[in-house]
Amino acid sequence: MPSNAGQSSKDDKNAAPPLPAPLQVPVADSHTHLDMQSGPVEEGLAKAASVGVTTVVQVGCDIKGSRWAAETAAAYENVHATVALHPNEAPRIVHGDPDGWSRQGARRPGNQGAAQGASVEGGGARRAGDAALDEALAEIDRLAALPQVKGVGETGLDYFRTGPGGKAAQERSFRAHIEIAKRHGKALVIHDRDAHADVLRVLKEEGAPERTVFHCYSGDAEMAGICAREGYFMSFAGNVTFKNAQSLRDALAVAPLELVLVETDAPFLTPVPYRGRPNAPYLIPVTVRAMAAVRGIDEDALATALGANTARAFAY
Repeated sequence: MPSNAGQSSKDDKNAAPPLPAPLQVPVADSHTHLDMQSGPVEEGLAKAASVGVTTVVQVGCDIKGSRWAAETAAAYENVHATVALHPNEAPRIVHGDPDGWSRQGARRPGNQGAAQGASVEGGGARRAGDAALDEALAEIDRLAALPQVKGVGETGLDYFRTGPGGKAAQERSFRAHIEIAKRHGKALVIHDRDAHADVLRVLKEEGAPERTVFHCYSGDAEMAGICAREGYFMSFAGNVTFKNAQSLRDALAVAPLELVLVETDAPFLTPVPYRGRPNAPYLIPVTVRAMAAVRGIDEDALATALGANTARAFAY
């Protein structure tokens, strides 16, 4: 009956994709969010390892997630952490989050730790917000010093979800993360959405860390040339398999092999043919094989490069 067919379709969308054929050469998932995926961490890591994904980089997006990333990396030898305030988190701290879209729920301006006590009347709201951002950045700085934390990110600029009113907070946070990464000698992991020119500008003005990774690379072939000249790593996710992503495939085709990484950004960006279903590190082989086809090289050769590149990018 129509109702049952509709339910079946919905269930299929929520179902985990099957295990792909294992890679013969182990690789790393350079960017994932285990804390946003279903099931125990041990189970997710075991499924990934069973198909040749032996290492994952767990990425923090806020204070809670960054602490979790650091704790998880300390508990599992094959997990490395990065810590940061996501570009969309900074404006929420400064200006508030009345809709509660972020994981902390609804927040007033400056609703972050000790800064909650500041007045939110008149200019007090802005002062409270700025103080709260400073407090949050200080915690990221503390976490970045931990040995299991291999990177600072994801940070950067996102003009898709944050409007003009949040740009100043984003850029201030981005500049602070660059300084933290350089001072601790950690990789910088960049989230760049609809903000290519400004991200490149800020990196040039501040001076990029020695190891800089464009997570879920979203630029075109021309931008890939800029990243190549600067020595920035470009990490490709499952969206490189999407039908409408020819510009990403063009960028992948010209990116120097020694600067190419692979990631899931799970639970998001599940590769074709499983687009729309939950993503997880064990699906990396699907993306690796698609990338090998774009590059016109053997999957083992690509996997060898990806494994070495990720270890170099995050110094593990």
